[in-house]
Amino acid sequence: MNTRSLIFTIYGDYIRHYGNQIWIGSLIRLLKEFGHNAQATRAAISRMSKQGWIQSKKKGNKSYYSLTDRGVKRIEEAAKRIYKIKPEKWDGKWRILIYTIPEEKRNLRDELRKELIWSGFGTISNSCWLSPNPLEKQVYDLIDKYDIQPYVDFFISEYNGPHTSAQLVEKCWNIEEINKKYEEFISIYSQKYIIDKHKVQKGEISDAECFVERTQLVHEYRKFLFIDPGLPEDLLPKEWMGNHAASLFSDYYKILAKPANRFFEEVFKDGNELSDKTDTYDVYDHPFIIQ
Repeated sequence: MNTRSLIFTIYGDYIRHYGNQIWIGSLIRLLKEFGHNAQATRAAISRMSKQGWIQSKKKGNKSYYSLTDRGVKRIEEAAKRIYKIKPEKWDGKWRILIYTIPEEKRNLRDELRKELIWSGFGTISNSCWLSPNPLEKQVYDLIDKYDIQPYVDFFISEYNGPHTSAQLVEKCWNIEEINKKYEEFISIYSQKYIIDKHKVQKGEISDAECFVERTQLVHEYRKFLFIDPGLPEDLLPKEWMGNHAASLFSDYYKILAKPANRFFEEVFKDGNELSDKTDTYDVYDHPFIIQ
C-alpha cells in the first residue's frame, strides 16, 4: 500500500477519533506494521502537509500532526456514502452541471473533473455531468472553491425521455463493471472473514494482526468511493452486489474492531494523550477517501 494513502486510512479510521492528532513517533510505529520505514513515513507526511491535508504542531521536542479542516471535511463527506448498508430512495430529480472552462485553465478543469467523479457525477456528453443524488451543497462548494461562477450552469430537472432513466444511467456509468468489482471484493473477503472470525474467537490472532487486517480491509473497501456513484435504489440493477459487499464489510470490520483498537491505543498512548471519554470500541462511522 502507498505510504501516503495508508496514512490517510489510519487518520480516518483511528486518529480522528482520538483527538485528531498524533505524535510522529507513534505514526512511524504504526506504519512499521505494514513494512513502511521512518523515512518513507516522514516523506509522506511532508507531502501531505504541503498539499494542505494535515498540519503540524510542536510540543517540546515532539512533532504532532492533525488533519486540517479540509481533511476533516473530506472524511465527513465520505462517511455519508461508505457506511450506508442500503442505497437511499430517489426523489426523481437529476442534478446537471455544465461547464465551459477555457483551455488556458485546463488544470482547473482537470481538478474539477476529479472532484465531480469523487462526488458521484457521471458524464452524458463532453462537459455535461449528471447525478440523481442531492449534491447541491457539494456543487456550490466546488463552484466557490475553484471560483468558476462565470463558466458553469447548474440545473435540477426531471428526465422526460425518450429513453428510460435506467438507460440514462447506462450512458453515464459502467454499472456492469462496478458490479464485477464488488463481486471480486466479495470473493476475496468472504473467505478471509470466515478465517479471521474463527481466529478471533479462538484467540489465535494477535491485536497487531487485527490492526493490519482491519486497516487493509478499510483501505480496499474505500476504493469503491472512486468508482461507485452511490446511485439510489430505484436506479440500480436487480442483481446489485454492492449491498452484499457493504454487509460483508460491516461484519468483517466489527469482528476486528476491538483487538485492532487495543493495538492502536497501546501504540498511540506512547507520546499522546488518550482521553478517558473516548469510546472507540463502538465507533463505526469513519471514512477514508484520499488516494
